[in-house]
Amino acid sequence: MNFLEFEKPIADLLDQIEKQKLIGEKSKVDVSVAVRQLELRLEETRKKIYSNLSPWQRVQLSRHPDRPYTLSYIEALTEKNFVELFGDRTVKDDKAIIGGFGSISGQTVMLIGQQKGTSTKQRQFRNFGMANPEGYRKALRLMKLAEKFDKPVVTLIDTPGAFPGLEAEERGQGEAIARNLFEMAKLKVPVICIIIGEGASGGALGIGIGDKVLMLENTWYSVISPESCSSILWRSWDFKEKAAEVLKLTAEDMLSQKLIDGIIREPIGGAHTFPEEMYKIVKKEIKNHLNQLLKIDRKQLVINRINKFSSMGVVVEG
Repeated sequence: MNFLEFEKPIADLLDQIEKQKLIGEKSKVDVSVAVRQLELRLEETRKKIYSNLSPWQRVQLSRHPDRPYTLSYIEALTEKNFVELFGDRTVKDDKAIIGGFGSISGQTVMLIGQQKGTSTKQRQFRNFGMANPEGYRKALRLMKLAEKFDKPVVTLIDTPGAFPGLEAEERGQGEAIARNLFEMAKLKVPVICIIIGEGASGGALGIGIGDKVLMLENTWYSVISPESCSSILWRSWDFKEKAAEVLKLTAEDMLSQKLIDGIIREPIGGAHTFPEEMYKIVKKEIKNHLNQLLKIDRKQLVINRINKFSSMGVVVEG
């Protein structure tokens, strides 16, 4: 397991627990009391660390190398009945975006999300979760397919941004994202968007227009990353921690500004420490929200969605 700098006390305690267990195995001595005391200290240490995280630490957790990515969620949520669909029918299949039909507790849904990759080779293959225009066009094609068959859409957002390459701009990156915003606002099926990691700029927003927009506790959602913000304002990445605080990019900040609809709490220790528990929590949240949204008339659903996003940023002066 990988550990961030502020997780070092947890790493030390886990190391001590492993050493105690090895001593017990080799010497045939009962070390259960000592192990239990260390486990209690570990639990307390986790609570202390994770109850007082700074915005920058949450950004770090959203990028944790052990944090589960979209494919892991899809496999856990659909119990391996996911059928992936490919291509935008114009250019090619963008590997940074995954999409297809799957069943969650008997309800067929269209699942779409960014996939970063779990190894160096896979990250290159997935372009580090940064989609090209054809990725967003693929996503829109699949959303329209879901609408045709009256199936809800669930998007899992985790991207450092849309791919900024020249070729992406030449193929209409801005238009592709803008088209998705326009079309997602009008989809006549329930749409749930969940930020499971990084939610950067238009790259996240391109699949982020939904009836319910939710964020996992240790994620971020912003027009720009802390590093890029720091480099623009202070001409250096050294102020990224300050930038993370000023940007108000955490789930708590987004909820207080009414830019999202809810926060999905992570197990104490983060999604990267207890992924199986995280999958169960996310699955429960999706089921609960779908049960509510499926009861709403389709026309009213669209009206509510448009009104929700239209009201954002509106200021009424007396």
